[in-house]
Amino acid sequence: MNLVVEELSFQYPSRKVLKDISLSLEKGECLSILGTNGVGKSTLLKCINRILKQQSGKIVVMGEDVSGLSSNDLAKRIGYVSQRNGFSLSSVFDAVLLGRKPYIKWDVTKQDLEIVHDVMKSLGLEDFALRNVDELSGGEAQKVSIARALAQQSDVLMFDEPTSNLDLKNQLEVIGIIKNIVKERHISAIVTMHDLNMASRFGDKFLFLKGGKIFDAGDIHVITKENIYAVYGVPVEIQFHHNIPVIIPV
Repeated sequence: MNLVVEELSFQYPSRKVLKDISLSLEKGECLSILGTNGVGKSTLLKCINRILKQQSGKIVVMGEDVSGLSSNDLAKRIGYVSQRNGFSLSSVFDAVLLGRKPYIKWDVTKQDLEIVHDVMKSLGLEDFALRNVDELSGGEAQKVSIARALAQQSDVLMFDEPTSNLDLKNQLEVIGIIKNIVKERHISAIVTMHDLNMASRFGDKFLFLKGGKIFDAGDIHVITKENIYAVYGVPVEIQFHHNIPVIIPV
């Protein structure tokens, strides 16, 4: 397995958020984490990436327990894009180049520059290379965050609401790029999403969170109107187009 999470639990001082969460991902698989606001989707990603320390449980990437990794080695294993960009004053090129930081020992190499160039080209960011990130729209800045994570070349990529600031065209483009990279590089990816239709296009696996626990998990067959109503409280109909479920609120 590329990623294994075993019985992970986490609580803030005021409340317990996650209870006994277990999941696994093979190389080449994409996981969509689904659930309502405040259920712990973002918290789960932060625990996996060691931003938050879980109270119990184990996280293993490529056979290594992440608790014993250095910061640089962890960054080589896991790339993470949060909902907030948090860029300092820098050019787009420099912001994406930061993804190569875990690999840079003395100076930037030709390979580092080639990787950054290729990633920026794949996301259509070449014309923005010398612009300050603060001058970009929210959607453009989001693509810079994604480019930085892709340049990191980690074994597992995690994205917290990666399409939230993007228009429909860019949503489909970004999801397509992430999926292609996962398949081509034989890595794994996890995304949290509110848009169930976009999530169903992305995921090979799906995990519904409710009340801090896993409500259901599996392949596309867990995307049912019964599960959606139980988790979100919204009645829906589901139709299939080219084997992709289309979720219609009723």
